[in-house]
Amino acid sequence: MENKPIARVLKLLSQLMELHEENSFKVKTIATAGFTIDKLPFSIAKKSLQEMEGIRAIGKSVAAKVQELIETGSLKELDELLADTPPGVVEIMTIKGLGPKKVLVIWKSLGIENIGELYYACNENRLIEAKGFGLKTQEEIKKAIEFKMASNGRFLYSQAESFGNILLNDFKKVLTHELISFVGAFRRKVEIIDGLDILVGCALNPTLLDYLHTLDYLKVVETKDNSIEAESPAGIKVYIRFCNPENYYKNLVLQSGSPEHIKELEIRIGSALPDVGSEEELYTLADLPFIEPELREGEFEFKLADQKALPVLIKQTDLKGSLHNHSTWSDGINSLEEMVVYCKEEMHLQYLGICDHSKSAFYAKGLSEERVLAQQTEIDLLNTKYAPFKVFKGIESDILFDGSLDYPVEILSRFDFIVASIHSVFKMSEEKATSRLIKAIENPYTTILGHPTGRLLLSRSGYPVDIKKVIDACAENGVVIEINANPLRLDIDWRWHQYALEKGVMLSINPDAHSINGFRDTHYGVMAARKGGLSAANCLNALSLDEINLFFERKRLITRN
Repeated sequence: MENKPIARVLKLLSQLMELHEENSFKVKTIATAGFTIDKLPFSIAKKSLQEMEGIRAIGKSVAAKVQELIETGSLKELDELLADTPPGVVEIMTIKGLGPKKVLVIWKSLGIENIGELYYACNENRLIEAKGFGLKTQEEIKKAIEFKMASNGRFLYSQAESFGNILLNDFKKVLTHELISFVGAFRRKVEIIDGLDILVGCALNPTLLDYLHTLDYLKVVETKDNSIEAESPAGIKVYIRFCNPENYYKNLVLQSGSPEHIKELEIRIGSALPDVGSEEELYTLADLPFIEPELREGEFEFKLADQKALPVLIKQTDLKGSLHNHSTWSDGINSLEEMVVYCKEEMHLQYLGICDHSKSAFYAKGLSEERVLAQQTEIDLLNTKYAPFKVFKGIESDILFDGSLDYPVEILSRFDFIVASIHSVFKMSEEKATSRLIKAIENPYTTILGHPTGRLLLSRSGYPVDIKKVIDACAENGVVIEINANPLRLDIDWRWHQYALEKGVMLSINPDAHSINGFRDTHYGVMAARKGGLSAANCLNALSLDEINLFFERKRLITRN
């Protein structure tokens, strides 16, 4: 065994010992020995135990560990510590700038056990309140995680969107008279992408290539006769393809739809796609109404088209209010009044649903019963001050391990609506996770089921759950399902929207905002809703103030009876 692997093992051992708050002298001894071994001009594996013991900064106890590692390939003490540490916590320790002391706070104080949860916490600004952290440290951690994600070659749609829009706008400055559009997964608004695809309706010319070389945020990797491959500093791949203007729209459809969508489209046309003058013309040739790019996945769009049931997809302007938001009463950044003013004056909404964390979410300053009453007093004052704008009294109530909500009935009955969500104990069997959710859904006070699977894109798959049974339970109990608009969640997955709609379940596009800036995440919720085929008629927060007032009142009447 070479020196470097031995040194890495000792470094990890010392970090885990410090994480588990073992003797500081022992931790330092092992860390120093690891550093020393890494710098030795000879192979320590070729030395006897006695010779190792004689090397300065190693000594008897560490020499024994090195000998064990050389002879067995493992270290019992390290294996025991790893067994006591969640794998995600070990991975967090690999993030630049995070030593064992900070990781201990993240793990034990904040209850975070993997990189995805840590990234989500950074987006919620939860780290700035923790001991030893601040806004600058939080931003550095966030950037380090984004760099780590990028090294895997996959990106959240939201990570690439701003860069993509800047790039396309810059292209249009040069290609002023040319046809140009995004294609591929990015045009379909897929939540995770491998890169950006752009189609240009002209030949590749030297002027454009020279222009690309002037862009400091884009590196040209390879140039061919009709394509360019480039890359952003963050590692986002960009594929630019060129075609003749006369076959631009054919290529626009071919390169925008999934393989399944294109195959079905060709079957209906009866041949390969011909050259046309617009996308709409191709769908007319297939005896179909125009299918929006977001729907071109080969999932359900043709079935809806045959039934003449293709929805008018929901738009941002259809939303009349914002539900599921957090203020400084729990772990938000802005005061309740600041959020009200922003929703009313900047977003021109009719209502706000405040859903601060409930008492079980101690890590997020969850509201005790007394603080619930105090917050509701403030809400009454704000409703008087800002009428006709209305603040609805909500809570994001934790679904406990047995499926119950974490307030007594006398408190639950005081809310206008309740978002019920799981925030702890994710390690469950599918049967347990499903029954836990269904019990919460059957609670008469549950209005909305929050982020049903607990997934965090690119980092946590979520708990296993029979999503059909969960949707069926929501249908039976009149519970709305959330489309959590945070771009790290987008949960419930758009692939289940149609099943929910078929069962008569309403969906709600909720930003889960922890600041006024978080309201803008609604954009990604609308994106996911459109992919799932949601129309305004089936979206809870597309209801007007009068309509949602009536909706909540009917729910309360059912609860009382």
